[in-house]
Amino acid sequence: MIRQLSASAVVLAIAALSATALPAAQAPDAWSRVAATFASRVRETGIVGASLLVVKDGAVAHQAVAGLQDRATARPVDADTIFHWASITKTFTGVAIMQLRDRGLLSLDDPVVKHVPELRDVHNPFGDIAQVTVRHLMSHSGGFRAGTWPWGGDKPWHPFEPTRWAQLVAMLPYTDIQFRPGTAYSYSNPGVVFLGRTIEQLSGEDYEVYVAKHILMPLGMTRTFFDRAPRHLLAHRSHSYAGAADALREQPFDFDSGITVSNGGLNAPLGDMAKYLAFLIDGNDSVLERSSLLDMAMPQVRAKDGEGGSGADVQAGLSCFIERHDGVELVGHSGDQAGFISHLYVHRPSRSGYVVSFNTNVTSARDPRLTTRAVDDDVRAAVATLYWRR
Repeated sequence: MIRQLSASAVVLAIAALSATALPAAQAPDAWSRVAATFASRVRETGIVGASLLVVKDGAVAHQAVAGLQDRATARPVDADTIFHWASITKTFTGVAIMQLRDRGLLSLDDPVVKHVPELRDVHNPFGDIAQVTVRHLMSHSGGFRAGTWPWGGDKPWHPFEPTRWAQLVAMLPYTDIQFRPGTAYSYSNPGVVFLGRTIEQLSGEDYEVYVAKHILMPLGMTRTFFDRAPRHLLAHRSHSYAGAADALREQPFDFDSGITVSNGGLNAPLGDMAKYLAFLIDGNDSVLERSSLLDMAMPQVRAKDGEGGSGADVQAGLSCFIERHDGVELVGHSGDQAGFISHLYVHRPSRSGYVVSFNTNVTSARDPRLTTRAVDDDVRAAVATLYWRR
């Protein structure tokens, strides 16, 4: 039987694990400073475990880990640790839509109802539901509500998310468009579910199967999966936690995202995410041409300040965000679900980018600096000193 550690032993174990640089060429001083910032901020905030990886010129340039993937067993985060990427999954959905576009199976300006006829039951006070296009859903400007559930979801016996398409269809007659499509921004998970359904309708394959065959396999992402872990990878899957640093509670880390898988069902180690980053930076014609990746990063509508990351200027692209931080333009997406907080950023001028994942959503009513969100911001500022800003 696995021995459970006391809370005090866990704290000591976490404190003893400063960020460990994984094997690489001798790190320059700039990376040493980034790794030190990452380690100290994770430790002082009370985050149980985290991992950071930087890609440059198509290869892993730097990687560091900190803390534990499971505080009950004191198992440390390592290069094989699998994190949940939550809404970063939406970027894979966007790539799949662009693949279908490039094959001539859809236009971004198609009415979504053309591919998802059940949407005819949605109430649109601004006119015909055909006003809502694929482009609107990709840029969160279609006018749909934010959450998948318009009610419920607050009881322990409720499913984590709707598990079947029929459940979402049953809610459509009680769903309305909240602003004229294309005129404003409002982050919408149901809108991305409709994109996932479009992929299934046009490809004839389940969403997970399509993405595995047309994105994961050609990129060599062999340890990436959706929803619950396969048995041979379960031991590597990070647990997750949420709450105040002195009162963290474990979250449901190995769950089924149900019909919302196209929103946030992805799980992967950082090594696989490095392959995805390299693809987003330079393209890969066997997956998607670089020109189509550039199309995804074209601003569509101004997003809410702070969406996708704290930035003075944030635009919604096609299944991604374009953010300007102190004059540096980044393309990326964040993830926040079940205690995991993650970020992915690409800086194309320098052919670099990074991914970071924290397995703990620390909140604080006393000190806004001692939150996972603040650590995420500090990591971005530190990584910027490597290649984006001297």
